[in-house]
Amino acid sequence: MKNLNEMTDETLAMLYVNGDNRAFDLLLSRNQSKLFSYILFMVHDRDVADDIFQETFVKVVVKLQQGKYLPSGKFGAWLMRIAHNVMMDWYRDQRTGKIVEAPKENDLSNVGGKDLLDSNIENEFVNMQVLADVKKMMNKLPPTQREVVFMRFYQDLSFKEIAETTGVSINTSLGRMRYAILNLRRMAREHQIHLQLA
Repeated sequence: MKNLNEMTDETLAMLYVNGDNRAFDLLLSRNQSKLFSYILFMVHDRDVADDIFQETFVKVVVKLQQGKYLPSGKFGAWLMRIAHNVMMDWYRDQRTGKIVEAPKENDLSNVGGKDLLDSNIENEFVNMQVLADVKKMMNKLPPTQREVVFMRFYQDLSFKEIAETTGVSINTSLGRMRYAILNLRRMAREHQIHLQLA
């Protein structure tokens, strides 16, 4: 039998489904830091993040036991989708709606995602400073916009991966990014911060 530590998350998930609790313990230890960081970044409250993290793993256990995970997909992406859904439920309860949201019929099929963050080595320093400023202002963005900015700039996910993780279309992901950028630019103007990727 192969050592559990050498197995993929997908294999461990299936072992857990078949009754190996050690496999789940290893899955949890491999994924908890990245998942908790993502949740905490989104909600900005350690107690809330703890609650959402625990609720996420309760849902993971239930879904695994119900056979709702297929090993053909990446376990990490599946886990992030569940956390995303738990956070969106929490945000619906907390919603204040003070910043511009994208309209439901938002269609940005003519916007290219590649143009948003093409950079070269000589511009890296400028981009790092801009991203640090962006991070400071992200607390004020609506959750869906903050999430897409976090996934794109801090997790380096493509818009396709963001769409799959959050369960929306690529156009919706692009739209959320567009509205996030508009809101960040507005905040930058109000606070006289220069935001422009080199």
